[in-house]
Amino acid sequence: MAPVEQDALAVREQLFHDRVRECIICALLFVSLYILCHFIITHFKKHTDFTAVHDDEDAAVNRIALGLCTFTLAVALGAVLLLPFSIISNEVLLSFPQNYYIQWLNGSLVHGLWNLVFLFSNLSLVFLMPFAYFFTESEGFAGSKKGIMARVYETSVVLLLLTLLVLGMVWVASAIVSNNAASRQSLYDLWEYYLPYLYSCISLFGVLLLLLCTPFGLSTMFTVTGKLLVKPRLLEDLDEQLSCTRLEEAAVSRRISSGKASCWLNLNVELLREQFFAIRSKRRKLELRHRASPWQRNLGYPLAMLGLLALTGISVLIVCFHVLELLLDDAAMPRGIQDASLGQVSFSIFGSFGAALQVVLIFYLMVSSVVGFYSSPLFTRLLPEWQDTPLTKIIGNCVSLLVLSSALPVFSRTLGITRFDLLGDFGRFNWLGNFYIVFLYNMGFAGLTTLCLVKKVSWAVQAELICAFGLHKLPLPVTRSRPLGKPC
Repeated sequence: MAPVEQDALAVREQLFHDRVRECIICALLFVSLYILCHFIITHFKKHTDFTAVHDDEDAAVNRIALGLCTFTLAVALGAVLLLPFSIISNEVLLSFPQNYYIQWLNGSLVHGLWNLVFLFSNLSLVFLMPFAYFFTESEGFAGSKKGIMARVYETSVVLLLLTLLVLGMVWVASAIVSNNAASRQSLYDLWEYYLPYLYSCISLFGVLLLLLCTPFGLSTMFTVTGKLLVKPRLLEDLDEQLSCTRLEEAAVSRRISSGKASCWLNLNVELLREQFFAIRSKRRKLELRHRASPWQRNLGYPLAMLGLLALTGISVLIVCFHVLELLLDDAAMPRGIQDASLGQVSFSIFGSFGAALQVVLIFYLMVSSVVGFYSSPLFTRLLPEWQDTPLTKIIGNCVSLLVLSSALPVFSRTLGITRFDLLGDFGRFNWLGNFYIVFLYNMGFAGLTTLCLVKKVSWAVQAELICAFGLHKLPLPVTRSRPLGKPC
């Protein structure tokens, strides 16, 4: 064999081994995420939906739908980790460029992960989650033999009709927006135009949802953290709360005992028992907080609040600086690239510290958006309950989390939280190149976050000072206004 042919064979063999290695790494990562998401959903699902004694068919259908929900949640978690993993990989390759043990970490692997997340996000949003919902609600066509396959046939027909309806609406919307012969001709290409355009609309909806939920969540994080941590004694009197809870528990216990002993009292014992368990749970939580150490009480709460305030302030400052960049430099606009050049230059002017700060801010914004989503009045009913969440609510939660998480890379790059450009099909969204949309989006985020933060902090400080000085116990004067023309 000639030396040229040997070199070409060696190159093809190396490419084959690299491709196999990337497939193995991607499979291991996804299996790990799937197992983690399976444990998460198992802790929230309603066990009676999967252990049906009288109807094994419904239990099997619910298990299939649960597997699809686990797959979707794993894709959502992968979308959240996508941008931080890319930033950390770039910094690792910058720090150890010639290390043998990290040669598997390259641009081809990162680019493949971006493409897989984009593909699975489309698959889950357009097909898997609608199929899971219709599959759980289906019963088979009238007159057909009952069974799982009858439900599969009905679900497939309904999903096909829904797909045709959605694609028709996308075709009409695109033809209205870009009314020219070239755009209408491109609409006939399903894979190259339909699905990216549909996902572009879904991503725009997710980014707008993040714009509404994240500022509200940033302000709500202070309340959530205050409930989880033990406040200093200046801001919270646990002794009084604990004594009141114990007295209330004893009073409810005596009412339950008197209701069982006497036949003359008409008491709802079950309702009282539920109330008793709730009060006892509250009392145990207060006792745990009461046993907290002075360091945890006097140092943990102020540090946590200062940390939240610092992260929120840094996020707003970065967005404001990005607004100035948008006005002065066209390179600040989000754009997509097709080749991931990792290990060449840091994506932060502060080096590894700035990259670590970007990762922390991305996770912080994602957690804040989830908190704001479940705290908003429109989506409060979707909040999952521990081991008491029906399957339809699990499907709704998986779809919502996937919409939020799949829009997180675009959200972070649009706000200038990171300089890492969007890879693959994430950068093909039509609205990313519109300066007015990007500029107004940054201005809206900075304004809403500042407004929510100022309002929340001012009201929280006022409420804490009132409680600290005991002014909330003072009787307020009640003024009664009488209608004119009536005597006193």
